[in-house]
Amino acid sequence: MTAYLSPKQLALASGISESTVKRWCDRGLLLFVRTPGGRVFSTTNLESWRPQRSASPQTFDPQSFKLVKGIAYRAGANVWRSDDGGANWRNLTGYQGGSLLGGRVLDLAVDENSPDRIAVAAETGVWLSHDGGRSWVGLNDRLPNLAIRRLLAAPRGSAGVRAAILTGGRLESFQWQPGDGGGWLPVQDDSASAEALARRETTDRLGAEVFAAAASGDFRYAGGEGGRIWASQDGGISWLESQIPAKGRVDRFWVDPAAPQSALALIHAGSGRSSRVLRTVNGGRWWDDLTTSLGEIRIHGMTAFAPAGAVYLASDQGVFWALADLRAPAPPPAWQRLPGSWGESPVMDVILDGPGHLLLAAVEGEGLFSTLAPHRYREPALVDAADAAERAVAPGSLLSLLGGRAESATAQGKPAVILAAQDGESQIQLPYGLTGGMVEIEIRGRQGPLTFGRQLKAASPAIVVGADGRPVILDAESGLPLDALNPARGGMRLQILMSGLGRVSPDWPAGLAAPVADPPRVAAPLRALLDGVPVAVERASLAPGYTGYYLVELRLPDSLPPGAAELCVEASGESSNAARLYTSQ
Repeated sequence: MTAYLSPKQLALASGISESTVKRWCDRGLLLFVRTPGGRVFSTTNLESWRPQRSASPQTFDPQSFKLVKGIAYRAGANVWRSDDGGANWRNLTGYQGGSLLGGRVLDLAVDENSPDRIAVAAETGVWLSHDGGRSWVGLNDRLPNLAIRRLLAAPRGSAGVRAAILTGGRLESFQWQPGDGGGWLPVQDDSASAEALARRETTDRLGAEVFAAAASGDFRYAGGEGGRIWASQDGGISWLESQIPAKGRVDRFWVDPAAPQSALALIHAGSGRSSRVLRTVNGGRWWDDLTTSLGEIRIHGMTAFAPAGAVYLASDQGVFWALADLRAPAPPPAWQRLPGSWGESPVMDVILDGPGHLLLAAVEGEGLFSTLAPHRYREPALVDAADAAERAVAPGSLLSLLGGRAESATAQGKPAVILAAQDGESQIQLPYGLTGGMVEIEIRGRQGPLTFGRQLKAASPAIVVGADGRPVILDAESGLPLDALNPARGGMRLQILMSGLGRVSPDWPAGLAAPVADPPRVAAPLRALLDGVPVAVERASLAPGYTGYYLVELRLPDSLPPGAAELCVEASGESSNAARLYTSQ
């Protein structure tokens, strides 16, 4: 039985307050909310929220009004107040033809003991006023009300994950930028705009409403109501309507980027909760059902990794996955439910990172979760331990075996050091004495013998990135990590944790932690660049007390423009991954 790594929460729901909250009430200091998914939460301190399984909040009809000690409130497009029992009303939230709260008010409650304290549930979240509506504060921090509907892009380099989130009754694009501190922030998403344009153009071309469209190379796919799928193999010049074994609305396509004649289509049945995922391997001439064994289940999203034949589904019942032949006809696969730590909330979408190592799941209300993609347990990958990238190695490089448990390893026939080993991941340090232009790395473990070939360079630098995507960059004086809430300032001395800087002087054995006093220095020449501008490197050595990691110290220029900049470090002419550094004057 495979023991999958437990999914970890990558991005909280608390980063954005623009999620609809439908109903709530209060009893003294006890305030209840009900989210769109039907879950109930309460707060007693107006700061944190706790789930309530048995509570049933009383509801308030926004079309009527609430009278407390002679003061009345009513809600709708805005919040209104009357101090004479309802004879005259004053608009509390109207501003320039809209609302200060950013959306329609869906529910309202007033403190029975203090009628100037009012809380409302709006299309933009939960809001509180202590002064009868003259000022408002949000109560959305850590409230699981994130109405995430689709994952648009996985994290890549210094860019965070992008998602489509329901806000104010419509989908908007947001990004979770690691280290920003502001949570989900609105962004312009060109891919979503391009897809919408493709749907409109295809609708005009076919004379039927298109709800999903996808393209790769000369292949085009379009889907509509009633299970209608059209396909083109000549860039959209001519179209063929497919005969498919399912009816309903086609909501999503996945197209194999290396073989675009192979694709998947997600179809929602017109009635009930049933969904189907269909496969084509011949450019849409015919489709077959991959989900015959799943029964009645509502599927919200899908993704696949063609090299491994892995398909992942996001559903009301969690994440399911299967190994299926995506490039040749084959029987429908057997599906497995992926164990999750996100509770009973529906999973709205799934996406894989580019190399197919990390699976991300968007969970209704809860936020974003990540785990090692299960297909990696069948096809382990060898990556840089700093940022999970597949790059050249250097003498002394730290590597991670994803999906395998290493018991022994060699490089060019020389023993490598196993620093840590578990069923899902192992960490290996290569010997410092490697020479030549290529290295063959052999790993033995429970999964059997594995062989990986890698280019060998004098240095292959990488800035260490944490599990949440934040680069490990510290203020050298305080030791505190730098991010948007604690930005770098002019003249500051930085410490960067890195890997792959190659040999050191004096020589140091692999597998042994560096000494705290006078650690060996990096032999390779280094250069640091901040948005392409050189930054002074003051020191570079093995990281004291760490095994295989390096510590590079920089001195920033006295004056820095505020904002965000990209930092990279070059060693022996090889550039590291780019790290986002937030700066302040």
